[in-house]
Amino acid sequence: MISETDTKRDTAILLLASGASRRMRGRDKLLEEVRGMPLLRDRAMACLAAKCGRVIVVLPPDRPDRDKALVGLDVEIIHTMGSEFGQAHSLQVGLSQVQEAQAMVVLADLPALTPEDLKSVLTRARTSPALILRGASETGKPGHPVLFRAALFPEVLELEGDQGAQPVIKRHLSKVELVPLPDLHALHDLDTPEDWAAWRETQR
Repeated sequence: MISETDTKRDTAILLLASGASRRMRGRDKLLEEVRGMPLLRDRAMACLAAKCGRVIVVLPPDRPDRDKALVGLDVEIIHTMGSEFGQAHSLQVGLSQVQEAQAMVVLADLPALTPEDLKSVLTRARTSPALILRGASETGKPGHPVLFRAALFPEVLELEGDQGAQPVIKRHLSKVELVPLPDLHALHDLDTPEDWAAWRETQR
């Protein structure tokens, strides 16, 4: 059995935050305020609070306010010079820096994911033989975070386009394990001003 200490030493968290927020009509969704701070900082702090291992944040080179949102946090920042190539490219940029035995991928626009959610996936990973573990809704709909074992890193590094790691996940469906998380924590992303307005109404 893999201990909690071993899991922390052998895990890296990749926080993907290089998207262009194109559907926000001029606003940057990762700088929207959540719990009194920019969403990106809130998400980085959640990753750190999970105490799962190194936290690597992938950022675009042309949005300095995102860098500023992370000032003072113990995270490693990597800039991708090709964010227009899609999510797969951002994932590859982050994954290229991982020497650990597994990487947990977290998208920066899911405000409901908690440190406890991340820990739940890591806890299951200690005993599961699965190559991929995914957070899911309570009804079993796959979402995030997604944990990849190192055996799959080469396949992920060959991906192209804006599907993220979906082609690799589909190729290994028999080796995927879903980890149910509360409510819609694994699914609730905020991409448009309307999404943000609706979500804020639920927080009142």
